[in-house]
Amino acid sequence: MKRYRFGIFLLILALVGISCTGYFKNSAIVPGEIWNDTDGNLINAHGGGMLFHDGKYYWYGEIKEGKTWLVPDQNWECYRVNAGGVSCYSSKNLQDWKYEGAALSPNLTDSANDLHISKVLERPKVIYNEKTKKFVMWLHVDTEDYLYSHAGVATSDKPEGPFAYLGSTLPNKYTSRDMTLFKDEDGKAYHIFASEMNAVMHISLLTDDYLQSSGVERRVFIDKNREAPAMFKNNGKYYLITSGCTGWDPNEASLASADSILGNWKEMYNPCMGEKGDKTFMAQSTYVLPIEGKTDYYIFMADRWNRTNLEDSRYVWLPLVFRNDSVLVEWKDSWKLLSQ
Repeated sequence: MKRYRFGIFLLILALVGISCTGYFKNSAIVPGEIWNDTDGNLINAHGGGMLFHDGKYYWYGEIKEGKTWLVPDQNWECYRVNAGGVSCYSSKNLQDWKYEGAALSPNLTDSANDLHISKVLERPKVIYNEKTKKFVMWLHVDTEDYLYSHAGVATSDKPEGPFAYLGSTLPNKYTSRDMTLFKDEDGKAYHIFASEMNAVMHISLLTDDYLQSSGVERRVFIDKNREAPAMFKNNGKYYLITSGCTGWDPNEASLASADSILGNWKEMYNPCMGEKGDKTFMAQSTYVLPIEGKTDYYIFMADRWNRTNLEDSRYVWLPLVFRNDSVLVEWKDSWKLLSQ
């Protein structure tokens, strides 16, 4: 009987150990590894953005599933999967992610539809409009040859969706590719996008309902060929991290700043520090997330693309810090939110 009880005790200890190991593993952010949701499924939210609403974070991203193929007759390695729509995950701690479903579903039947699986749907971002009580999504909508280059808009009454697609536009009559949204403290919102064959970045003020371009904008980084914009604000100053245009190959990130969002932007330096920082840790920027309730606390979000198996692309999240008047993103093999 004593041996039996001792065996039960050891079994309980083992189970507790497994539980604790799982807990501590999930309590850390491990850049570049496989990330699963609370159901144990692979998180599928590439080129994503983040929204904080009513105590929860909502992560939106591209659904990339199935076979990856190379589009023929292109002047670059144009790898694609069927456009799978936009996913949504929710979390209260930025570590345990619940799958909320497809926030924006693809179209399976009409090849002329912007959302058809044959098209390109990239870099979805969502902001909330307090006046209209609508959640507004913007995303890059394109054909597989990248010549359509439109910005799509969708709305929902709930953060998790489903979002109703309103159509696409050429903002201020310009093409729009890699993009992000930025909502300022005064409630004004901006659409930041690579345009003019990626040669110029545009910062465009949206209308009060966030559904259209207002016509007020600023062209920046002229002839600099930047993409993958991620904008944030700290102590009244605006910052923008962008990537060079090297296809799927990682390159050096660049930080710029401005005292006014539609003012003069000064290009500064590469904020990424550590091994492979000159290649953005083998990833590409997608969003900079300010953490609610904390000062000078941000997460740099990036994608480590796997060009020949896009479904297996990974997420690289790292703390972005202000140190001696410098903005730095430092590599960490593993890190915990509360320790930063």
